[in-house]
Amino acid sequence: MSVLLRSGLGPLCAVARAAIPFIWRGKYFSSGNEPAENPVTPMLRHLMYKIKSTGPITVAEYMKEVLTNPAKGYYVYRDMLGEKGDFITSPEISQIFGELLGIWFISEWMATGKSTAFQLVELGPGRGTLVGDILRVFTQLGSVLKNCDISVHLVEKTPQGWREVFVDIDPQVSDKLRFVLAPSATPAEAFIQHDETRDHVEVCPDAGVIIEELSQRVALTGGAALVADYGHDGTKTDTFRGFCDHKLHDVLIAPGTADLTADVDFSYLRRMAQGKVASLGPIKQHTFLKNMGIDVRLKVLLDKSNEPSVRQQLLQGYDMLMNPKKMGERFNFFALLPHQRLQGGRYQRNARQSKPFASVVAGFSELAWQ
Repeated sequence: MSVLLRSGLGPLCAVARAAIPFIWRGKYFSSGNEPAENPVTPMLRHLMYKIKSTGPITVAEYMKEVLTNPAKGYYVYRDMLGEKGDFITSPEISQIFGELLGIWFISEWMATGKSTAFQLVELGPGRGTLVGDILRVFTQLGSVLKNCDISVHLVEKTPQGWREVFVDIDPQVSDKLRFVLAPSATPAEAFIQHDETRDHVEVCPDAGVIIEELSQRVALTGGAALVADYGHDGTKTDTFRGFCDHKLHDVLIAPGTADLTADVDFSYLRRMAQGKVASLGPIKQHTFLKNMGIDVRLKVLLDKSNEPSVRQQLLQGYDMLMNPKKMGERFNFFALLPHQRLQGGRYQRNARQSKPFASVVAGFSELAWQ
């Protein structure tokens, strides 16, 4: 399912475009190692034509074009990409990751009464390999596979108030893009909290729509939602970045040849749930996977393997998933559950939860492995 919402902005006329007074430096999203020349890719030509025709575009629309438009002539696929461009090379470790998520869903399915009507929905880019690993855990259950590309709007605090960041053509270099600030308010500002203390905010209305729909569905019909991604709890500012050949890449250079990504603001997701469901997390990936029994599963695989190269790959993959300096603390897990799932018994409070909880929830509490 592709949920890509337009910003609601109409095309800027030539006069308005010329009147944009602020040049946004864009230093936060630069790798610092920009190439001397900016290759004129098919996507760059497409974007320049678009901007010349309609005026500057939002960062959200820029991301949408770069990641999904066939004009780019290049397809970027992130497969468990680490912050420094590291990949999990061991298929066994990738399968462990999928299997543990499968165990999480089975745990929630059992906790909510083992309903015969079951849907497993993956909202994420890619080829469905992750959900394939999950399905190996319960091959008798069907799945609904969908794709979802999420784009963010960048908004900066200025003396004139909040102003959204746009992408425009650099008037000094004809084949180069630059960031500029909108001259007046835009709809993206409606998603900023009145007590926001950060001076740069990345807002994602698309994610809000998805969370609202998921929350309503979970509240009415049961089930659970699990979100795993780079993220923070409303503490970070500039996380919009590009990756090319496993390295950081300036987001405006050679568009269409690099993957673009931004961290999830889990505080925003919690807010958009609007109390319809309970939320757990975010918790760090190494904590979630440890609670799910990754150490036990790794030991089983190591005991079964006599190949030194396979054992080394297993250990390297485990280190990639669990090391706090790699993916262990960069990825977070966040869950939406029905309130009744967490009711009853002895309550225990957590500052990052919308509701107190007593029931054991896989991954967010340590499981007892026999």
